[in-house]
Amino acid sequence: MIRLPLCLLAATLALAACRPAPAESAAAPAAPAAPVLEGRQLRFPPGHPQLAQLPTVAAAPARSVPVELPARLVWNEDRTQRLFPAFAGRVVRIGADVGQPVRRGAVLAELASPDFGIAQADTAKAQVDARLAQKTLARQRELFEAGVIARKDLEQAEAEAARSQADLQRAEARTRLYGGGAAAAVDQRLSLVAGIAGVVVERNLTPGQELRPEQSGPGVPPLFVLSDPTSLWVQIDARETEAGVLQPGAAFELVVPSLPGEKFQGQVLAAADAIDPNTRTIKIRGLVANPGRKLKAEMLATARIDRPAGAGVVVPAQAVTLRGSQHAVMVQVQPGVFEPREVVLGWQGPTEVVVRQGLAPGEQVVSDNLLLLTRQYRTSQEDVRSAATAGAGRAESTAAADRAATAR
Repeated sequence: MIRLPLCLLAATLALAACRPAPAESAAAPAAPAAPVLEGRQLRFPPGHPQLAQLPTVAAAPARSVPVELPARLVWNEDRTQRLFPAFAGRVVRIGADVGQPVRRGAVLAELASPDFGIAQADTAKAQVDARLAQKTLARQRELFEAGVIARKDLEQAEAEAARSQADLQRAEARTRLYGGGAAAAVDQRLSLVAGIAGVVVERNLTPGQELRPEQSGPGVPPLFVLSDPTSLWVQIDARETEAGVLQPGAAFELVVPSLPGEKFQGQVLAAADAIDPNTRTIKIRGLVANPGRKLKAEMLATARIDRPAGAGVVVPAQAVTLRGSQHAVMVQVQPGVFEPREVVLGWQGPTEVVVRQGLAPGEQVVSDNLLLLTRQYRTSQEDVRSAATAGAGRAESTAAADRAATAR
């Protein structure tokens, strides 16, 4: 082991202590000066980095503002038919399926129905009774002309023939209404017939299924739903403020999220006269053409309309804050100088609002990071109040010291 003399070790430590410390690679950047509150105006120093986070937009004169409302597509009820069983029976044949186009009068399904057989039998009996009444009337008329019977007997035969003819017409109309012919045999086969030309959009029966007339009603699906999908209804939930705009005949634009880039034109057909107590909206019914059948029933969509803004200016919705019950914006009066401004709104939308009072066209309002600027403004206010309180305390201490010196 090598031993160093004590004097050599001491010299080495002294040289190390005298060696200068390495210089720092770079001086730490100085913190930017804080903004200063002068009266109601918050002033940022020129080039302050926070200014880049406070974009502004000019308040534009109000003309019209786009309004977006939730909407839902449903079948056009003016071109839709829902079929329910009129008689009890069993499904023996299904002649149409979902997506199949059908003509008016086409047989969609056939049921074996004893109840409908009774209606057919009533029609057959009415036909027999009518023929018998006509023969009896002809014979009575011949006897009356020969002077064998009195006029009373002839009139009674005429009344009986008229009653039998009325019963026949009623029975035939009943069987014809449900798909049976006037001279059809009693086969107990009930046909479900299409009353309109369209497309089968819903089918809710299976072969061999037993059906009952009481199965129809609210909450029970129909056996078939026929509709013309080339035009659809649009159910729009409008706010009270849009009630005056969405009147029958008004146009709107329909946008469907599942069909990006495509827009469809619609027209208002009817508007409700009452407000839905659950949603606080007014139900609007519109019509939209669908020749390409891209739109489907029960799709969710957005209806867009242009609403007249009236007097005032238009600013982005995120440029407005709410303080209690008062709305306010931050106005840039000079580059880097901001002041709060209380405003009165005339209309509020999801993306834009109309300011009726408090702003002039062309004034610059902060459109983003408004909460950051508001927090900085309140911090500056607190600093000013703290400085004022500290100054008042120092003045009071000085006055107390002066009074004590005078008393001595």
